[in-house]
Amino acid sequence: MDITKQNIILEDDRVLLRPLTIDDTDNLLPFALNEAHLFKYSLVSPEGSREALMNYISITEQQKQQGKEYAFIVFDKKANKYAGSTRFYDILPEFKTVQLGYTWYGTEFQRTGLNRHCKLLIFEFAFEKWGLERVELRADANNVPSIQAMKDIGCTVEGILRSNMPTRDPNVRRSSIVLSILKDEWFGGVKERLKEKIYPLTP
Repeated sequence: MDITKQNIILEDDRVLLRPLTIDDTDNLLPFALNEAHLFKYSLVSPEGSREALMNYISITEQQKQQGKEYAFIVFDKKANKYAGSTRFYDILPEFKTVQLGYTWYGTEFQRTGLNRHCKLLIFEFAFEKWGLERVELRADANNVPSIQAMKDIGCTVEGILRSNMPTRDPNVRRSSIVLSILKDEWFGGVKERLKEKIYPLTP
């Protein structure tokens, strides 16, 4: 399945994910202008101006055309607001693997349960419709909140890639932590545990 040629909509009672396009500039502009801290660990950042955000979106659109990325905009139904973005990247259909990342949500949407809803939809799609064997996630090894969020949804830590990529500071290189979920793990309990966190049983 070549997902980059499809119009993918992922939706549940809390959240809707649809393809990110340049037409979404105004939907995400308040974050770029007012919440620069969201992009502290981003190599390419949309912060600071409409032009920077348009460049950020244009890059992922170009990567989509090349079959390398698929970015979503995230809409929080509960708040009735756009909340952020996430994407598949390093798409390798021949290996049945992908990376999931470039995920950020505005401050008011953090620690609200929104991320768990997004991840449930994304992993269901990856393993149950796309037929992948592995979804990999990475983060700056210093990004403790992001790492904890990935562990919280059931990802397994694989290790650290030391000094594996540059940062926006030319004098600093990033070490990345690698986590993943495998198809057998998803069906073997990770999905059910994530659903229980989203929809806890009440006595």
